[in-house]
Amino acid sequence: MEKEMKVAALCNGTVIDHIPAEQLFTVVEILDLKHCSGQITIGNNLDSQKMGSKGIIKISDRFLDESEANKIALIAPHAKINIIRNYEVVEKRNITLPEEINGIVHCPNPKCITNNQPVTTRFHVITYKDGIRLRCHYCEKEVEQNNIKIN
Repeated sequence: MEKEMKVAALCNGTVIDHIPAEQLFTVVEILDLKHCSGQITIGNNLDSQKMGSKGIIKISDRFLDESEANKIALIAPHAKINIIRNYEVVEKRNITLPEEINGIVHCPNPKCITNNQPVTTRFHVITYKDGIRLRCHYCEKEVEQNNIKIN
């Protein structure tokens, strides 16, 4: 059986693979890719043995920082990041959630100090069998993974 490339090769940049298909465009939004001046390749509903279908994003000449990787981890915790240089994968990383998320997520509690004072949000990550939950450091309000609002 002949293999077919569905997405073009990348010279230098970042590939985000194994994104759940239903979360692909949330990742595009989180990374603000609509304002990216470099080449971007987006593939969705691609066949995946592990996931059934998946999304993939290839971003030319851009490398993600820790904050961007943490944002992706909140909605696609099993995604993979590959760093490409001269058409070769030089680094493969599983996305991992830190124990604490700072300045990325909005607290849903209107009475929380972070919504009323110039205080950076701070959440503790709680993992459980079916996903993650975040607990606000200040008001202790918990947020389910599907209700997380990223700043």
